[in-house]
Amino acid sequence: MTQVVNPASPSATPEVASVTLVLAEPRGFCAGVDRAIQIVERAIERFGAPVYVRHEIVHNKTVVQDLVAKGAVFVEELDEVPDDVPVIFSAHGVPKAVPLEAARRKLLAIDATCPLVSKVHREAERHHGEGRHVLLIGHRGHPEVIGTMGQLPDGAVELIETVDDAEAYAPATGGLPLAYATQTTLSVADTAGIVAVLRRRFPDIAGPKREDICYATTNRQEAVAQIAASVQAVLVIGAPNSSNSRRLVETAASAGCANARLIQTADEIDWDRLAGATRIGISAGASAPEILVEQVIAAFRARGPVVIERVTTAEESVVFKLPPDLNR
Repeated sequence: MTQVVNPASPSATPEVASVTLVLAEPRGFCAGVDRAIQIVERAIERFGAPVYVRHEIVHNKTVVQDLVAKGAVFVEELDEVPDDVPVIFSAHGVPKAVPLEAARRKLLAIDATCPLVSKVHREAERHHGEGRHVLLIGHRGHPEVIGTMGQLPDGAVELIETVDDAEAYAPATGGLPLAYATQTTLSVADTAGIVAVLRRRFPDIAGPKREDICYATTNRQEAVAQIAASVQAVLVIGAPNSSNSRRLVETAASAGCANARLIQTADEIDWDRLAGATRIGISAGASAPEILVEQVIAAFRARGPVVIERVTTAEESVVFKLPPDLNR
């Protein structure tokens, strides 16, 4: 005898539609972040705990908490660092005054600044040495911007945040020739618009041969843009204070997916906003570990069938060497 189950009865098990998770590749850790984390881990291995780190080594709570468990102590300023312990400068870079103060106190200082950020520092110094006034395109208050502006004397560099700033900028009468540099984690499209205004208004302005936005930021934005129009929602895994993660959300929205959100962990998924969505894009900022992506996928699988689709727009093979003293 065949038993017919009434679909409306409590004993019925309704069929759950599968959800396709479209994974943007590349995503997650970049070479600079990976190097910075390794520097902290190697320093703890070599010198023992505690090892002090000025500012979050990268902008991600999961990474920071993991390093704290291993023996790292995170502080905001050098006056919180005791004598005779190692101190590491974060991947975002620091003003020149910070290593000078560390040297004055004879602290063992280890620089984990991303080499691509250091490149911007050297560009700004070169332009200043050649007699140019430097315009830095970036976000006020971001550690990288504070570090870059701190490479030059007060007044030698000015911040440009928007196209409107670029349009309104007025050089001092009889002032120096101009040059520009950019924060490494900006929106590629937004930065191009600002640079275009500066070049139109100041045709002789000097700049880098290529914009200073790093390869990882560019690659992650291109990958998100590629998937955005084919999905109904995009989740970007990253910290609220992570510039490159926030730019990924903006990129998704600009590329056609209005329902783009930044989450730190799977616990922050707003399931109501995803109701009815059958194709959801997933990416992660350059300081977000892959374990967080895996946890988001697991959260979807706990609710029903999941199909994984990968969209790869670039292959990354960049590796940055550790400081010689830690690489032995």
